Amino acid sequence: MVLFLIGYMGCGKSSLGRRLAQIAGIDFVDMDHEIEQEAGMSVSDIFASQGEAWFRAKERETIERFAGLEHDTIVATGGGVPCFGDNMESMNRIGITVYLKMSPARLTRRISPRGREKRPIIRGMNDEQLLAFISSALPKREPYYEKASLTVDCESLSDEQITSHILHYMEYAKQLKTK
Repeated sequence: MVLFLIGYMGCGKSSLGRRLAQIAGIDFVDMDHEIEQEAGMSVSDIFASQGEAWFRAKERETIERFAGLEHDTIVATGGGVPCFGDNMESMNRIGITVYLKMSPARLTRRISPRGREKRPIIRGMNDEQLLAFISSALPKREPYYEKASLTVDCESLSDEQITSHILHYMEYAKQLKTK
């Protein structure tokens, strides 16, 4: 089974994905890291030198590679992955998608100054600017995110509670698959 974690930047796809994989004893893949390794450059360098269309094509290729996996894997997607082409439909066909839903205010609190520097689109923003940016962008992405197999409203949950909820869902999904 492949479990794709989706959601807006800062919602914890990578950190929760690593924790989930460790607890479940399965593989973890960070899609952006996978593409960076293949390209030999950072996502921001890819955007600057190859362009967004090239990057989105690589995301699509990476999704399709997961279709052939024969072992359980948790995949942290980039925040934009579900919003391009038929990526969301493909991820739902290949495995299970989990939307880590958070408010713009919580996302703003979770994205540290260091985290902002790593993301060119929000580099240099203060809290007020970041909150306005997320408040504007998130509603455009939510229609894609809401196509997920499972939505976890993370607003009032700890990372431990989120992890537990997803692990229970994975077990439930496995049971359904074997019936």
